[in-house]
Amino acid sequence: MKKKLLILFLFFGISFAFAQTKVSGYVFDESNEPVAFANILFKGSTEGTITNEDGRFYLESDNTWETLIVSFLGYELQEIKLEKKVNYDLKFILKEETGALDEVVIVTGKQSKKASENPAIRILKKIWERKRQNGLRQFKQYEYDKYEKVEFDLNTIDSALIKSKLFRGMEFVFEEVDTSSVTGKTYLPIFLNEAVSKVYGDNRLKKEKEDLKGNKNSGFSNNQVIIDFVDDLYADFDIYDNYLKFFDKSFVSPLSRTGVQTYNYVLSDSAFIDNKWCYNIVYYPRRKNELTFKGDFWVNDSTYAIKDINLQASKSANINWVKEIYIEQEFEVLNDSVFLIKRDYMLSDFALNKKEKSRGVYGKRTTLYDNYEFDIPKTEKFYDVEVYNYNEDAYNRDDEFWAQNRMESLNKDERGVYKMLDTLKTVKKFKRLYNIGSILASGYIEFPSINFDYGPIFSTFGANEVEGLRLRTGGRTYFGPNDLWRVEGFLAYGFRDDKFKYGISGKWLVDKKRRIIISGGNRRDVEQIGANLTASTDVLGRSLASSAVVGTATNDKLTTINLTTMAFEIEPSKNFVIRTSGTYKTLESASPTFSLDYNDPSSPTGIASEVKQFETALSLSYYPKRKMTGFGVERRTANDGFASLFAQITRGDKNVFNSDFDYTKVQFSYIQPWQVGGFGRLTTTIEAGKTFGEVPLALLSVVPGNQSYFSIYNTFPQLDFYEFVTDTYTSLHLEHNFNGRIFSRIPFLKKYNLRAIVGVRGVWGDLSRENIALNTTGNPVETPLVAPNDEMYYEYSFGVGNIFKILRIDFNFRGNYLNNPDARPFGVTGSFGFSF
Repeated sequence: MKKKLLILFLFFGISFAFAQTKVSGYVFDESNEPVAFANILFKGSTEGTITNEDGRFYLESDNTWETLIVSFLGYELQEIKLEKKVNYDLKFILKEETGALDEVVIVTGKQSKKASENPAIRILKKIWERKRQNGLRQFKQYEYDKYEKVEFDLNTIDSALIKSKLFRGMEFVFEEVDTSSVTGKTYLPIFLNEAVSKVYGDNRLKKEKEDLKGNKNSGFSNNQVIIDFVDDLYADFDIYDNYLKFFDKSFVSPLSRTGVQTYNYVLSDSAFIDNKWCYNIVYYPRRKNELTFKGDFWVNDSTYAIKDINLQASKSANINWVKEIYIEQEFEVLNDSVFLIKRDYMLSDFALNKKEKSRGVYGKRTTLYDNYEFDIPKTEKFYDVEVYNYNEDAYNRDDEFWAQNRMESLNKDERGVYKMLDTLKTVKKFKRLYNIGSILASGYIEFPSINFDYGPIFSTFGANEVEGLRLRTGGRTYFGPNDLWRVEGFLAYGFRDDKFKYGISGKWLVDKKRRIIISGGNRRDVEQIGANLTASTDVLGRSLASSAVVGTATNDKLTTINLTTMAFEIEPSKNFVIRTSGTYKTLESASPTFSLDYNDPSSPTGIASEVKQFETALSLSYYPKRKMTGFGVERRTANDGFASLFAQITRGDKNVFNSDFDYTKVQFSYIQPWQVGGFGRLTTTIEAGKTFGEVPLALLSVVPGNQSYFSIYNTFPQLDFYEFVTDTYTSLHLEHNFNGRIFSRIPFLKKYNLRAIVGVRGVWGDLSRENIALNTTGNPVETPLVAPNDEMYYEYSFGVGNIFKILRIDFNFRGNYLNNPDARPFGVTGSFGFSF
């Protein structure tokens, strides 16, 4: 998510004909209080809107209208002559109707939660009773056509922006701008993506399959990362669910069974819609700073199915970088009892702050549904998702295909996006801006003329006690996002140890259908081994523990590693990966104050300081619900929130390459994020492992301490490196982010949009007498071998996130083993990052 947000910020830095009638303004009552949800309508039309909670509105039309109607129950209707085609910042004062004061519908303040006192609650309960019988849930199988259009626009276009140095030489992009019908801001389209697909589903099997028929995009057309970012932002949702997930946050749905505790509901109106009698219910939040909406919906009086609904996130919602979220859904009446979604529209206003005049980016998604068919059974195998499902033809459809398959025509603005951006790509200044953004997002500097990327630039500098200042340079081959092979490498130099380090690796996608990959590489480096319980399979990997510039204690327990690996992996079914590898490595201490000595009867001194070892490994990885993008040897994760299961067995063999030890190591890990309704996200990790056989310290399982000031998940911040060493272990990590649920209820804190984070972590481990004896040599700098076997070692923490929107601080407490030498009972760690 952090990389995706960097992409969003690119749009901040780099956003077509005027409608015939535009009007904006505010509606107040005679006490100068804003009137929320007042009706605004062009007289003689069905084109209208409602005011927001501040009484503000914006309305536009492609037609010319001369009169505006402003109305609200209990108030006198106003008709206002529009003297001009464009009328901004008008102010209307509504007067109460003297003969209808008893009939005024109140839509401010707290409303009753009791069905006996509030008719809206009685209707809401009927919706809960019927929601499992509405829509597609009524049928055994279903299929339909789907058309989706996603657009990004730079908004709040003004003369200052047009004349700014940033757009000098690119002024032609501002020849025509348009105005949002939701927010009233001018905007400039900068990205457009269209997709046509066929969706199949089976409610009995609880499976769904989407078959992409066509995809077309403009702007950053070759940057799949941006497209994935858009797809992840605008994931599909069901309005009947209790919680609706947007931007990695769970909003309480106005149709939720817990909605009565979260929203106020008012029965506002009733009318015929498509020959169906419907009730109109207005809803708004009971409290500020929570993840809620405001708006209204129309519901049928017999099926209690939703006919139309709009949702607008309240400005006080604890969500970063997003000023407004506006959603509309329309349902068509198939027959007396079947209401099916017809149109889904969502607009998000992204900005660095929530000030009214701040400039930002609109993200808009329009999804249309048509040609529903039901109860056409498919085999269970039909719904199995293929590992490789790239259809190149879908990305190269001609204009005739799009003319036939678009469910609504592109307007002039959208048609102009393709042309304008094709021209923009030829401008050198735009290319430079795009390249800067690409570097920030990927970490690599692109040299397309030689098919090479330099980087990652974020690894250029590092420091530790052994190497002192460390400089690193490197790169990779890059012909395109779907390369079948890739070679990458690095060269590093430490100024204190005066040594060069290097690494090189390559991988080749042999078979696309089953994703058979052959890889190999060699690395010679200085590293903090034992930074993770479950060993990494990345030959070029390097942990933060090896490079942290400032730490809580001396970071001298580093190892010189020379590692050569060959590996084979296959993905026989989607998100299930089998990998086998062979590795030969040489390990020895990189520091005179750190010992990896062990007893070796074959050595002339009886003690050896170097480990030479060959080992084979077989690992199984499973990532249910993971979505990947790209079809080459390297892919990217397009979503988050999925589970990760990993199991590995490693065998060390003395008979191969004159290795030093025989052993077998078994490891397992399970990481699972849980969305706990409106209470935030809980992340759990379980790890376990055991080593059979006698091995030296370099091959044992070190409980990962954290001597840096960075908050690193799956480590123990109050443990020093090598404080606990095991050959058998079990660990548990729990971390819950309340996403503002707690601080939003504290009056003097809620305005800061802080987020409470709590964590608990523990580990139990053991170490055999044989392994202790093997590693006890009498070296003065020998590491004491201690395992947390008397009782589980544990820590707990309390954190505050979203400080200035980018900072998180954790207060960490050590629960036991306080008598260990130099034990740290308390510490503070922090981290920076962008998140919604």
